[in-house]
Amino acid sequence: MRVLFVVDQIDYEPHGIMHLSSALKAAGHEVRLAIAAYQDPVKVAQEWRPGIVGFSVITGSHRKYLELNRRIKEAVPVFSAFGGPHPTFFPEMIEADGVDGICIGEGEEALVDLANALDAGTFEPTILNWHFKWNGEIVRNPVRRLQADLDALPPPDRALIYDADPVSRASRIKHFIAGRGCPYRCTYCFNHALLELYRGKGPFVRLRSVNSVLEEVKQVRERYGLEFVVFLDDTFILNRKWLREFTELYPRAVGLPFFCNVRANLVDEEMVQLLARAGCHSVSMGVEVGNEQVRNELLKRDMTREQILNAARLLRQAGIQFTTTNMIGLPNTTFENDLETLDLNIECKPAYAHVMIFQPYPRTALGEYTRERDLMYGSFDDFGEVAWDDSVLKFSPEHKRKLRNLQRFFAILVEWPALRPFVERFLLNLPTNWFYWLLYKLWKGYALKQRVHPVRLSLKETFLLAWHFLRIKS
Repeated sequence: MRVLFVVDQIDYEPHGIMHLSSALKAAGHEVRLAIAAYQDPVKVAQEWRPGIVGFSVITGSHRKYLELNRRIKEAVPVFSAFGGPHPTFFPEMIEADGVDGICIGEGEEALVDLANALDAGTFEPTILNWHFKWNGEIVRNPVRRLQADLDALPPPDRALIYDADPVSRASRIKHFIAGRGCPYRCTYCFNHALLELYRGKGPFVRLRSVNSVLEEVKQVRERYGLEFVVFLDDTFILNRKWLREFTELYPRAVGLPFFCNVRANLVDEEMVQLLARAGCHSVSMGVEVGNEQVRNELLKRDMTREQILNAARLLRQAGIQFTTTNMIGLPNTTFENDLETLDLNIECKPAYAHVMIFQPYPRTALGEYTRERDLMYGSFDDFGEVAWDDSVLKFSPEHKRKLRNLQRFFAILVEWPALRPFVERFLLNLPTNWFYWLLYKLWKGYALKQRVHPVRLSLKETFLLAWHFLRIKS
């Protein structure tokens, strides 16, 4: 069976698709990738004639992929399969025109089962993890047990991505994942909803062995070249025993600087020392909001201001660069609350302060809270491709304009707080414009390149990276 994955563009390696591809190839199927930014997926489908066309979809990108799917199905008879966060948490997507099946949750075994059945001509709509259209009805199957042993999975198929995308292949920064699952129940995140989906289906938080992770990094370095490692795990430091082993082995086996995500309440002196000894150059930690009540009652972060400031202090003392992640425009909050978030970031002194305007997602506690109280415009199905740089909540036009402008100037004000009176008094009150966006992108690009993920680049590589970065929509 031939399986064609379609993506619009690649910001960094899509691990979900890479894992699905490696599972399909291990089962004897052929896989190809079409990147719409470089080629017309319809022409690829016409020439290659796949049996399945697959889309990995987040909320906001779903309408674009539904349109791509419509065009492909007009040209080629294919089974259209959608997976990823949007169909998992908005399973109503199965009702959309042209959608033959949606995969709920982790998809390696589920997609292989589908490809095997279609290839053998034995398809029945009873495959676990799948919702299907069948004889005019919708069949909804439960999820299977989680794969407990991540080492048993084949490594992600990087050749699929790097052969199709020269920018990703040439990048000296490459991305890895050491585990799956998160034990925390932050209301804005999908992890608590995924935990409920898989309750009773095996351990939710799972880690690969340290040796498995190191072997993947070494193989990527040998085959493609690598100068800086990024671990995408939600919280890389969850398991202290695992991290101690990693700290002992990584410097000898790999020895490259790396970036990972941490959680402020887990950061203590030992944790920081372990990261520093391993060669950690930079981390990201979620501040999210400055107001204690909003952070812990609305978002369920279970994290104090003192823990955040202490983590920032320890990281600075260890010489580890850190970024923060933040949200503004939360439901039932004020613009003054958002300025409290700015204040806390100024105290933290990060290398860069990421901020997004709150985006409610389906089946998350905060997304449902927003929907049930009629605090947002439209439905989850109406969201556009880039919703996090503008608010979908029912704020006044003036409030929404100030949110958009604060999002553009937030990181700049954290770095140069002396500009704050001028920005607050004048610039936040002007119409949002392209110049604000350009300032935002320039400072973000510089800070990430020079401070967070520093690698040596030729002049040509610098221009290619800048072009790619400016095309990214966030």
